[in-house]
Amino acid sequence: MAARRLSVALTLLCGLAAGVAASSAEDRAIVLASTTSTQDSGLLDYLLPIFRDKTGIEVTVIARRTDEVLEWARRGEADVVLMHARPQEEKFVADGFGTKRFDVMYNDFVLIGPKSDPAGVKGKDIATALKAIEAKGAPFVTRGDRSGTHAAELALWIVAGIDVASTKGAWYREIGQGMTAALDAARTANAYVLSDRGAWIAFKDRGDLDIVVEGDKRLLNQYGVLLVNPEKHPNVKKELGQSFVDWLISPEGQAAIAGYKVDGQQVFFPNAERPGG
Repeated sequence: MAARRLSVALTLLCGLAAGVAASSAEDRAIVLASTTSTQDSGLLDYLLPIFRDKTGIEVTVIARRTDEVLEWARRGEADVVLMHARPQEEKFVADGFGTKRFDVMYNDFVLIGPKSDPAGVKGKDIATALKAIEAKGAPFVTRGDRSGTHAAELALWIVAGIDVASTKGAWYREIGQGMTAALDAARTANAYVLSDRGAWIAFKDRGDLDIVVEGDKRLLNQYGVLLVNPEKHPNVKKELGQSFVDWLISPEGQAAIAGYKVDGQQVFFPNAERPGG
């Protein structure tokens, strides 16, 4: 009987210890809401283990299009936001849902198209290229999913002086999906598509597609990071989330971002604004 009581006590003790360990692990975890480009490029799979090994903090990623990322954060279902839609990020902070926003890194958008280049845009600036595509009715795939990349594409049509909502025809193909799906659709249709460079580098089945326009300063793709406002949502893990923000913009985090490469090519370029820097 005594042995049985001891066994029961040990079982309860082990269960309590396991529960405490699980609770402790959960307490050392945050949720990062980010756009699909950081996930699809492989960057987060590279960065997060480095951060976890340094701090013991686990990061769970919610990768969604821009409007969904911000909706998750507005509801307090994320601790940190990492995305590439600066006007929306700044409005998010101005509305009281986020604390200070920091530039963290950039890459650029590239116009992808058939190697045969039916619109004759290779080497042109982006506005000239889009005008030529629209004038010739050359197939163009748009994500059409309200993502940061989709927003950037729509802004570029405006720069080109084209009201694509009014002038689009069968040549303008909306798929309502992410970057990998858009690139695959462009490959299949021998069409043009705007992509962030990281997703293009990571895209393996390129077929007859290639970069036709790059290097235009209007193709800059800036990323920002911010903590969801704990005053708005007390469940936000302020200290742990801020630790992740601080690490990303620290020299160590910036070096990690610079060190991520796909097929030998650097995908993101750190440019954090550090406090006092």
